[in-house]
Amino acid sequence: MAEVNTFVYNAEDKVLGRLASVVAKQLLSAKKSGEDTRVIIVNAEKAIVSGKRSSVMSDYRQKYELNHARKGPFFPRMPDQILKRTVRGMLPYQKNSSGRGALKALRVEIGTPSDLAGDLPDGCEWGDDSKIERPLPERFVRLGEISKELGVNARWEVE
Repeated sequence: MAEVNTFVYNAEDKVLGRLASVVAKQLLSAKKSGEDTRVIIVNAEKAIVSGKRSSVMSDYRQKYELNHARKGPFFPRMPDQILKRTVRGMLPYQKNSSGRGALKALRVEIGTPSDLAGDLPDGCEWGDDSKIERPLPERFVRLGEISKELGVNARWEVE
């Protein structure tokens, strides 16, 4: 049986698009090479979207209210699902099965689960975030704040 590599990324103070693109590329390359690689993203509610608060909020409100509430297309409100949907947008999800298989290897968490707090378990390692690490932009909004604006009853702390 092939060894499973699991990469863990901390989304705190990371720009949403940069994080999603690095994760999507890693998942897709692992899927195409036949490796059994999984990715876990923790602290999804602390990821940031750069831009003016009013324009970011209006963009996400517009996506959420795009079509019929029961018939779809559906856009998520929870921060972990928004992040997962962003990664899905960077994969060939509709065109071939490699994108769907790559998305199944992704797990996004609100907060940090107890098994990933402190030292990582065997088979897990921190993902390379050298391409993602940037100083905070002047204007940004956290995913947790976007979710609250879309009407989610939050059980996490937004600082």
